[in-house]
Amino acid sequence: MTVRVRIAPSPTGNLHIGTARTAVFNWLFAHHHGGTFVLRVEDTDLERSKPEYTENIKTGLQWLGLHWDEGPFFQTQRLDQYKAAIQTLLDQGLAYRCYCTPAELEAMREQQKANNQAPRYDNRHRNLTEAQRAEFEAQGRKPVIRFKIDDAQQIVWQDLIRGTMTWKGSDLGGDMVIARTPEGNESFGQPLYNLAVVVDDIDMQISHVIRGEDHIANTAKQILLYEALGAAVPQFAHTPLILNQEGRKLSKRDGVTSIDDFRQMGFLPQAIANYMSLLGWTPTDSTQEIFTLEEAAKEFSLERVNKAGAKFDWDKLDWINAQYLHKMPIPALTDLLIPYLQAAGYGDYLGDRPWLESLITLVAPSLTRLADVTQETRLLFGDSITLDEKATAQLQTEGVKAILQEVLQNIQTSTDFTPDEAKALINQVTKAHGVKKGVVMKSMRAGLMGELQGPDLMQSWVLLHQKGWDIERLNQAIASI
Repeated sequence: MTVRVRIAPSPTGNLHIGTARTAVFNWLFAHHHGGTFVLRVEDTDLERSKPEYTENIKTGLQWLGLHWDEGPFFQTQRLDQYKAAIQTLLDQGLAYRCYCTPAELEAMREQQKANNQAPRYDNRHRNLTEAQRAEFEAQGRKPVIRFKIDDAQQIVWQDLIRGTMTWKGSDLGGDMVIARTPEGNESFGQPLYNLAVVVDDIDMQISHVIRGEDHIANTAKQILLYEALGAAVPQFAHTPLILNQEGRKLSKRDGVTSIDDFRQMGFLPQAIANYMSLLGWTPTDSTQEIFTLEEAAKEFSLERVNKAGAKFDWDKLDWINAQYLHKMPIPALTDLLIPYLQAAGYGDYLGDRPWLESLITLVAPSLTRLADVTQETRLLFGDSITLDEKATAQLQTEGVKAILQEVLQNIQTSTDFTPDEAKALINQVTKAHGVKKGVVMKSMRAGLMGELQGPDLMQSWVLLHQKGWDIERLNQAIASI
């Protein structure tokens, strides 16, 4: 079998992590089998679909490395195909025009609720006579198109993740609306989701439909439509939902859900794709947690996708992201970090590329996300410092002023000042003043950085010295004592 899969987002919002995870699984499956990955944009919701969301989805997929082989195809450009399929179903007596008004449908639901019955359409217009249809038309009623569902029918499929799935026709809510009320002179209106999806899958020869478990009820309805249109039914695989830490479906209430949000927070696309691969799928070697999409595709199989929901773990994502950051070449990492430094107001200090890369080399092991760079480097820019409470207290300790003055008198003015020279100067001052080395180190950190915690002191001192900032900062510290 030639494998053809699709990701079919609706452009009613930015690319969601649930859609992106589904795209990852489809991409992995296609590449494992040497198949085709199709992008289809389901934009028939004309009120909510927006071009900027379409662009966001495309850009997000590309950012993640999920490049499609065919598409994008747009449902709004395929209306003729849907209308032809609907006409076929009408001509074969498998669909019909329903003239129920919204008020009649609401009264039906209220009656069912009063009788403790599940809401469903009671198929009351399935067998209208020509005279009844003519009367409704004369009243100005606009029909929807409904597809006939046999309540006694059983729909069975072998789900590639969940095994045998069985649905009763009676559980599908009655005859299904497949086209909205028409406008103007149209014979029927905008095709609805279940019909359009099936026609698309048939035309695009989709072999496998891999999507979230929240589509299972749709699958039962869609199988009936594939069969009614005389088409082969694709194989289905319903992936587990992504859950929050409380075990509920991940939603906007949990904060970050769009791929754009993750990008702005400083996650790398490789790390996001890597992590999403693990949201519901287990590699053969369950201890392996770091891999590229290409590496994952080599062993990806739906048999190893879990049925249970996958909990989103921020700590795990942070750990994976850090692994990629720490292995990244410094020049490439610097390129990624510059926008964050510029946004933090450090743009004036970024022109010296060798110095900047030395700075990034210093802080890189401390980074978990790209955005962390502003916090990790904030003490290393400029010729002035702000003393926090602990640094101020340290500088007021007896003898510290003399120690800092001694350091200042012996600082070399050359820009090739090295960490070894810094250590030698610290040792020299320690002996000269007869104090413990820790006192000198602590005082130097307070005077150079304004805080008692931070990156490696010797490396930091060298970076500050290369700009002449160490002398300015120590003078400022001494003046504060």
